[in-house]
Amino acid sequence: MSYKPVAYDPKKKLVKELQDPSFKKAWDALDDEFAALDALLFARRQAGMTQEQVAAKMGVSQPSLARVEATLGSHRHSPSLEMLRKYAAAVNCKLEIKLVPQHS
Repeated sequence: MSYKPVAYDPKKKLVKELQDPSFKKAWDALDDEFAALDALLFARRQAGMTQEQVAAKMGVSQPSLARVEATLGSHRHSPSLEMLRKYAAAVNCKLEIKLVPQHS
């Protein structure tokens, strides 16, 4: 028996899945969590820091910070405002929160 890899294109799969209205609704509901995670990871990369370095500056363990970054969209470890403030300070940023009107 020889190994035959199965072709998988996650972007193509997502495009197909988004055609299902219930999937699209669930996907869209996570938009703000994905945006928040992108902002955290971007700031950490811009600061040139590892999770371990950020966690040390925040006074938390690296696994705690990893849980926040890895599960932000699951709501199991949603960060508090205090955690976000500490994260921002650790990566030499200022936390800003804004509400944007929705367009119907």
